[in-house]
Amino acid sequence: MVSPKLAPAVRSGRAGLVRLAAAAGPARRAMARAGRELSRAARIGEAIADARAGGGGDGTMYEASYFGVGRDPSGDRQGRSGYASYDRVSSNADIAAYLLWRNFRVRRTLDVGCATGFVVEALRELGVDANGCDVSGYAVEHAAPGALGYVRVGDPLRGLPYGDGEFDLVSALEILEHLPPDRVPEALGELRRVCSGVVYATIPSFGPDESGPDGHLQGKVRPERLEHYRSLGPEYDGPVPAEDLAVDADGLPVEGHLTIASFAWWAARFAEAGLERWVGIERRLYADLEPTGLGRFWNLYVFAVPGTPISVAMQRQPGASLREVGLVHPLLS
Repeated sequence: MVSPKLAPAVRSGRAGLVRLAAAAGPARRAMARAGRELSRAARIGEAIADARAGGGGDGTMYEASYFGVGRDPSGDRQGRSGYASYDRVSSNADIAAYLLWRNFRVRRTLDVGCATGFVVEALRELGVDANGCDVSGYAVEHAAPGALGYVRVGDPLRGLPYGDGEFDLVSALEILEHLPPDRVPEALGELRRVCSGVVYATIPSFGPDESGPDGHLQGKVRPERLEHYRSLGPEYDGPVPAEDLAVDADGLPVEGHLTIASFAWWAARFAEAGLERWVGIERRLYADLEPTGLGRFWNLYVFAVPGTPISVAMQRQPGASLREVGLVHPLLS
């Protein structure tokens, strides 16, 4: 809002710029470029200011050391959770981005728990209006160059900073297991609120899976309790009690995972949030992932808002592999 004292000067200056732009093409193009740069700088500045203010949630666990700062750059985790080294290749962000771009005809996406935004960056390179949010102010402030300004601080347990149904596709990649079981429904409700189409999630799960490889308990529960949980058979859904979760060298839950449950348990929670599972599309995604060897690690789920047309999941270049549609990644070498 311009003060009344400055309003005449602002109007005069604006009129002068309009006359210059109308009279000279080079000046007009320079103004357009300057306007875009100013808008970009303002967008990035707003995101960084919010991150520094801690405007989304308690991200203290997910700060610099979690993302590899001060850690052994060779990748040795020394028995601890978090990323010993973290970059676009090690995070397999390009594989995730190509999987979404190839299998979903969506315009605007949100990656919840995006970390430094490698998936956001990769999707934007593919022409998608991709956005992200993360509880970590550090991650937002140090976002990947192509994601900077498109990621914000946001916590699904405190309310995401977006409108109802704002995104055609919402992703949550290796995020939801970091929440305690009693908070999962709350987070899923928030994902559902901001989504108008498809929710895609990868969640470490155990037990039978109707769309892909079965999950497992090894590495997720304390070694001395593993046989006990195996003895419970495929009917056991969990979640595994906190006292039986596997821990790292610091005595913390491995990778910060607080909810270890079966595919059936997770599917039921999404259903309670008002989302329908698309098992056939999940199978197609697993087929795409097969050459990478990630299918047994990415326990993936696809859900849709009721009434979402299946045409949203019309695959690009059916019959071609991810490599053939343009993905370049060491796992495909």
